[in-house]
Amino acid sequence: MGAERTDEGALSEGFLAQVGARVRSARTEQGLTVQQLADRAEISRRLLTQVEHGQANPSLVSITRVARALGTELTELLDPLRPSGAISVVEAGAEVLVWSDEGGSSAHLLVATSHGRAADLWRWRLEPGAGYQGLADPAGSQELFHVLEGELTLAADDDRVVVTAGSSARLLSDRAYRYANSGTTACVFVRTVALSGAR
Repeated sequence: MGAERTDEGALSEGFLAQVGARVRSARTEQGLTVQQLADRAEISRRLLTQVEHGQANPSLVSITRVARALGTELTELLDPLRPSGAISVVEAGAEVLVWSDEGGSSAHLLVATSHGRAADLWRWRLEPGAGYQGLADPAGSQELFHVLEGELTLAADDDRVVVTAGSSARLLSDRAYRYANSGTTACVFVRTVALSGAR
C-alpha cells in the first residue's frame, strides 16, 4: 500500500500512523473530545477521527492545524526527533519522510529543535512542475532556503522569486506561501523553519 494522497502529493503512511497515535494520546491527556479538537483545528470531526487512526488523507496544513490546536507542533509528535541527551543525532536514513508525490518530489524532516519547534531543518526535492502550498506560520516566523540543485520558485504576497543553485533566500512565512519548481530539472534544497513565539 502506498502513501496517502493529498491535493498536492501525499503524506507518508509511517508519518500518518505515528502522528495519529500521538494526536489521540495528546487529545486524551488534555481531556478533549474529538469534536472539541476538530473545532479548534478547524477541520471536520470525521477527518480528525481518520487522522487518529492513520486512515486519513489530510494535507500537511491540516496536520499542522491539529498539532497547533493541541498546543504543540508536528515535529514534537515524531520519535526520531525526540532529544536523547545534550547531543542528538538522527542517523542517515532515519530522517522522517513527511510528504511526497507520484512524480518523485519529497520532503524529509531532518532534525528539529526540542521543546517548542523554534527551528527545524528539512531536505526537499521538487521535480519539474511540482509545488507545495504552505500554511501561514505564527506572526514573525521565517524560513531559510539554500538551493543545492536546480531552481526554486518562492511566492508570498505579491512577491515571486526564482532562487538558483548555490543561492540562498529568506521568506517571511507568517502568510500563505508556495514553493514550486518551474524549471526543467529537479530542484533539491534545504529549508530551515524558524517559528516566532515557539513554545
